[in-house]
Amino acid sequence: MSIQFDPRNNIVQLCLQGMGMDDNGKPEDASLLFLKAWSESTDDFERFLSAYFVARHQENVSDRLKWLETSLEFAIKLNDEAVKSALPSLYVNIAKCHEELCDTDKAKGNYELADSYKGTPSDKGPFYHGTRADLKVGDLLTAKGDSNYKSDLKMNHIYFTALINGAGLAAALAKGDGTERIYIVEPMGDFENDPNVTDKKFPGNLTRSYRSQEPLKIIGEATEWLRQSQEEIRRWREKLANNKGEIIN
Repeated sequence: MSIQFDPRNNIVQLCLQGMGMDDNGKPEDASLLFLKAWSESTDDFERFLSAYFVARHQENVSDRLKWLETSLEFAIKLNDEAVKSALPSLYVNIAKCHEELCDTDKAKGNYELADSYKGTPSDKGPFYHGTRADLKVGDLLTAKGDSNYKSDLKMNHIYFTALINGAGLAAALAKGDGTERIYIVEPMGDFENDPNVTDKKFPGNLTRSYRSQEPLKIIGEATEWLRQSQEEIRRWREKLANNKGEIIN
């Protein structure tokens, strides 16, 4: 069974707090939070994630390499679709460490491994799209729709996810007054990792978020998912309103 990335997970929360400290110019406090995440990790996913962030705060390149290799070890052990998306980033960072240590052969080998994991995602789904639109089985969802997050922006891709609760959040944040709907969809062409989330805060594409320029065909509808509270939705809307980053369209 695939890992379900949960932002409420204790270790994920500690990593988010650490990133917040980093953003506020407090790297020492961030480092302590990441080490706390490592010490409190209880499974391989949490160890993979916390080791990755501990590595980023190592000034000594050998220590950084050790922690990156620890993160990689757990990522490979997990053999999970979402975690595999972090492998290119891990291998690139390991290669950079070997470059700093003047080991060109190991650097080259890790860059090659990073390249070998890039390309079209191999995720088999099932896939979901959250919206407030009233649609039916057989309908096609297409690109060029309005962005839910930025006014006057037409999206060049149609977005979807393999995590049903992620689609539920998208439905809750969608424009309009219609009922929140989650449609089970089938991509009609190639798709790629959503660059707006991939290798941003977390390594890889842990939320299994994708986009395509080809249509998505509705093949069913989901009715059970973890719904956000009104307070959680309010915080998400506030966070999106304060986001100054550009949407990669």
